[in-house]
Amino acid sequence: MSKVFRVPVAPARGGATTAPRTPPPTTATRRCGIVAGCLSPHPPHLIYAENPPQNEPRSTGGWETLRWAYERLRTRIREVHKPDVLIVHAPHWITMVGHHVNCVPNPRGTSVEPIFPHLFRYHYDFRTDVELGEAIAEEANGLGLVTRTLHDPRVRVDYATIGALHLANPAWDIPVVSLSANNNPYFYSDASLEEMEVLGEATRRAVEATGRRAVLLASNSLSHLHWHEEPELPEDMEREHPYNNHQYRWDMKLLEAIRRGPTAPLRELIPEHIEATASETKAGSLTWMLAAMGWPKVAGDVLGYGTIIGTGNAVVEWVPEGDHHG
Repeated sequence: MSKVFRVPVAPARGGATTAPRTPPPTTATRRCGIVAGCLSPHPPHLIYAENPPQNEPRSTGGWETLRWAYERLRTRIREVHKPDVLIVHAPHWITMVGHHVNCVPNPRGTSVEPIFPHLFRYHYDFRTDVELGEAIAEEANGLGLVTRTLHDPRVRVDYATIGALHLANPAWDIPVVSLSANNNPYFYSDASLEEMEVLGEATRRAVEATGRRAVLLASNSLSHLHWHEEPELPEDMEREHPYNNHQYRWDMKLLEAIRRGPTAPLRELIPEHIEATASETKAGSLTWMLAAMGWPKVAGDVLGYGTIIGTGNAVVEWVPEGDHHG
């Protein structure tokens, strides 16, 4: 049933499907392409706990393990990777038909988390790398995916996109490309993550063709069963723990495989983890990111793991072979 929403997919590897673009001038030492990929969960509680000026609600802190992990990731992005662009795939920009790319030059507005509006009312204002966004859509269409560019400035950016981007770069001084999550997997049992691998290939081709230096953000939590009631003080850490041991152990199984490397075995393990834990990776962000990086033959650096209302969340970084830092 899900196949009605896409045309037959061309092979993911091979020659380019579009005319080559001329990359911008670069220095001899500047390597372009995808320089890092990050599992970047977006729970609104992390921004709430951080009290940035863009978010209206105020907190007393909380979830420090994950917030400190993000601080380490920010340092690496800024001081080591030095990207031209952050590309984010988020599960809460839901499109029922195909994949969309936000090509609005300067999205501005207020993003509200519909379940936790008392935690997340965030005023955003950022720049989009429109040329790269259009290139990703062009490549994806060439590979057989139904893909559209979004140009309506009235669009309200979802909280998963805003959350991952803020937590990775709260200065908002790096241009952005944001991709939607096609929601077919939530409705059709014969849907798979194969399309996300194709979208990853399209992303890689576009990044290389435009001469960008990109960091990818997969805006997914891991295990995703959660509490239906929160404490009177949302940041009361006495109440924070895994939903159950089964969910926790499966998160550890996935993270142990990530820490061992390489990433190829995750192709089989990610679907198993989804089935066992209702993982948010079902939206495909993690598969998209790893496919865009060519399923790197390296271990992921797990910077931190913690739970938020019972869900499992990990901040993880992958860098291509030969680009590892100390």
